[in-house]
Amino acid sequence: MSTQQPTSVGTAQDFAKRLQGAIVSGDAAQARKIAEEAVQKGIDPLMLIKCGIGESASEVGRRFDTGEFFLPDLVMAGDAMLAATEVLETALPQDKVQDKKVVVIGTVESDLHTIGKNIVAMMLRASGFSVYDLGYDVKSNVFITRAKDLKADIIAVSSLLTTTMPYMRELIDDLQAMKLRERFKVLVGGGPVTAEFAAEIGADGYGKDAVAAVQVARDLLHLVG
Repeated sequence: MSTQQPTSVGTAQDFAKRLQGAIVSGDAAQARKIAEEAVQKGIDPLMLIKCGIGESASEVGRRFDTGEFFLPDLVMAGDAMLAATEVLETALPQDKVQDKKVVVIGTVESDLHTIGKNIVAMMLRASGFSVYDLGYDVKSNVFITRAKDLKADIIAVSSLLTTTMPYMRELIDDLQAMKLRERFKVLVGGGPVTAEFAAEIGADGYGKDAVAAVQVARDLLHLVG
């Protein structure tokens, strides 16, 4: 008579799958609980960040692209990713802690829209970036001053009105005039913004939505994992 071994629920792969499920479901409380349990059991937090959170972000992005997910789903998944990330990052060994890349983000001058920009900022934070949100109606010189002060890697700029899109070009022109263009990557996005417009004004990257913006930001900085 053979006895069947019970399925383990404590392996790293098991925790990664459970964490993915919680994130895709948008359950922040459960994602945090799973991360805390994993830490208590000595599961490698770096592996969970890469596999549990990283792969769930890809799945959320896929569902958003196919129309299975909408903005509320994206927000809830982002909250769940952030909750798990906060727990796992505190458990990383010191030699595994990497300096976070810094993003300064805001909506351009004369534009008061914030929802899309807020979602991008949240998704960037959940993906491990250090994000400084300057809000809305942000002038070019404010973007540049804050980026210099914070030693930012990326300036992320949003516009929701065709009438305010020229301020994106102004920002890039100002960076060039100040001989700072090579110092920062400029990432643009927003409802009326297109990849063609981004290329026309000389931006480094364009995000058609929050998930894409995170991936473009990672690509611009050659981040892996």
